[in-house]
Amino acid sequence: MNILITGGGGFLGSHLVDRLREQGEDPFVGRRADYDLTRWDDASRLFTDARPELVFHLAAEVGGIGANRANPGRYWYANLMMGAQVLELARQHGTAKVVLAGTVCAYPKHTPVPFHEDDLWNGYPEETNAPYGVAKKSILVGARSYREQYGTNAIFLLPANLYGPRDNFHPTNAHVIADLIRKMHESPEEIVLWGDGSPTREFLFVEDAAEAFALAAQRYDGEEPVNVGAGKEISIRELAELVAELSGFDGEIRWDESMPNGQPRRSLDATRAKELFGFEARTSLRQGLERTIAWYRAQAPVHAAP
Repeated sequence: MNILITGGGGFLGSHLVDRLREQGEDPFVGRRADYDLTRWDDASRLFTDARPELVFHLAAEVGGIGANRANPGRYWYANLMMGAQVLELARQHGTAKVVLAGTVCAYPKHTPVPFHEDDLWNGYPEETNAPYGVAKKSILVGARSYREQYGTNAIFLLPANLYGPRDNFHPTNAHVIADLIRKMHESPEEIVLWGDGSPTREFLFVEDAAEAFALAAQRYDGEEPVNVGAGKEISIRELAELVAELSGFDGEIRWDESMPNGQPRRSLDATRAKELFGFEARTSLRQGLERTIAWYRAQAPVHAAP
């Protein structure tokens, strides 16, 4: 089968490539350096080159709270255009199946915990990541519309916050776990974190997420969105303490309460994923953090704690 992975050189994409290669597949990896999917000509050329029968659309422009605040227009435009063009080109090329990556950021700001897929349309997302979340929700609308009008088999997965080896550790647009690990290695005496530490999040190890996407491609063909998570909720304050413990960080953690907290709580009900395609997360947060910290130290030994 000809398999295309957009964003295949990225965080989740690279792990999915590994997962599929272990199964004997040789996916076509679409990288931004070669194909800018916000541009129609590049996106069209990608489909011509890959001739896909199965597409995993994982390419995205995304970051933490600061990056979302700095790039609301870009994040809305880029994610909307990439998803819309992938759907249209899949239709034009007669692609048999499209697996679309949504985001937990699409849920309303005050969704009851744990988040159920039926709650997705019950309000507006948390303001700092709303442009990104709304763009992804629009792709779900597109997937359903293309299924109804053209028979496109497009499925939509909503993963929890991902972390793990090969994550983005950039100083200005990393997500929370990568940001904590980097800060604690680079500033052993003191780090400053945004908000008050009270918001909660759910985290999914990236290898588990790759397994979920592979299973869904094999076993699920429905129109309903599906949460993909670990079912464990933790506060940012507790998370920072755990990362400090595993990193050997004994400096001071200060909280800048003048900065935003983001969404108050996030945790997913992953029942549907288990029932529909047999996915259950296998990596505990402690195990996943240990592996992520070890990978980071191997990549950036100059910052490793003594």
